[in-house]
Amino acid sequence: MIVDEFLNYLRYERNRSDLTLRRYEQSLRDFESYFRNRDSQLSWKSVDSDVIRDWVESLMDKGDMASTVNSSLSAVRSFFRFALSRKLVERDPSYAVKGPKKQKLLPQFVREGDMDRLLDVGQMWEEGFAGVRARTIILVFYETGIRLAELIGLNVSDVDFSAHQIKVTGKRNKQRIVPFGTELDAALHEYLKQRAVSLACPDDALFLSNKGRRMTRSQVETVVKRHLSLVTTLKKRTPHVLRHSFATAMLNNGASLENVRLLLGHESVATTQIYTHTTFEQLKRVYENAHPRA
Repeated sequence: MIVDEFLNYLRYERNRSDLTLRRYEQSLRDFESYFRNRDSQLSWKSVDSDVIRDWVESLMDKGDMASTVNSSLSAVRSFFRFALSRKLVERDPSYAVKGPKKQKLLPQFVREGDMDRLLDVGQMWEEGFAGVRARTIILVFYETGIRLAELIGLNVSDVDFSAHQIKVTGKRNKQRIVPFGTELDAALHEYLKQRAVSLACPDDALFLSNKGRRMTRSQVETVVKRHLSLVTTLKKRTPHVLRHSFATAMLNNGASLENVRLLLGHESVATTQIYTHTTFEQLKRVYENAHPRA
């Protein structure tokens, strides 16, 4: 009865959507079923914080994601706030209950062997300007770890071939210098040669579309997705996955966390630390596959 009153309040006074109402009702009915099965004498007026905590734990044990559990707990909290304001209950036992922390998903990355296969096999690329441009874009992402917006914003004048470094403009217009190797040097030279032959290039933009304009986000994303699809089954096949791949490869091959932080343009090393979890997971898989007693 109290639940129905709360749902009517949401519908008629708060004008909540049918979807929200169904979600709230499902969560509240689930909790009610839980505490009545636990003790038939319990009611909405008598449940305490421990009962709610046990319910939250039961949802986690059942395999619900932290975000789903927090959504259900939010519905119960909203109900008790309403019930307390209408004097339908004497206290709010949900106030002291904390939900589970959301799990941080490990960044997805393309394995080094798959990147080698993509970059080293000529049949992966179209002939002419489009193919050279595509390979160079992939190589810039993988060799420098820059963001999509940073790549789109690059100008020819940002590339210092003599010093093998690129001036990158990141978030909040902060600039950093990122080095690059001989393979990218050769790729950029070949790309610029092809670009000069194929396009009239009044613009200083480094990466140009077939119409001679600075490439857009969607154009670059399409290039990356198409070519990563040739070597990986990852659900995400984006420029950001290549940024993750860069960081993971650097750490796997001996780079320090602080150096990777500087190259990525992270303000805090705490942001970069997520990649140490990725490399540790990879290390665990190597151990499990290699050790005879694992």
